[in-house]
Amino acid sequence: VQLQASGGGLVQAGGSLRLSCATSGRAFSRNAMGWFRQAPGNEREFVAAVSASGGSTYYADSVKGRFTINRDNVKIFLQMNNLKPEDTAVYYCAARTVPQTGWGALSDYDYWGPGTQVTVSS
Repeated sequence: VQLQASGGGLVQAGGSLRLSCATSGRAFSRNAMGWFRQAPGNEREFVAAVSASGGSTYYADSVKGRFTINRDNVKIFLQMNNLKPEDTAVYYCAARTVPQTGWGALSDYDYWGPGTQVTVSS
């Protein structure tokens, strides 16, 4: 599985961005997918996840009500609204090929993309 995230950039607080993640190398529909982020000096943290079918979604408390994850046949998306300076980070998409019980740990995923930078100015 190969992943490529895009859509990052610089935005003012209160603005919006939409991240995309394209996958290749395996039947996309069989992969549960997630978004994580890592700010300078911080550990990588869970943001959102979507089941293989797209029927279930999961969010970190810090982004609930502001971010929305969804997917189509070839990509997953992260719509980010009402962005805050604390959302500034490199955002990574991740895929897992083996069912797991959890959604929010790095170990729940076995493929990672190279990340895209999101910067929110105050």
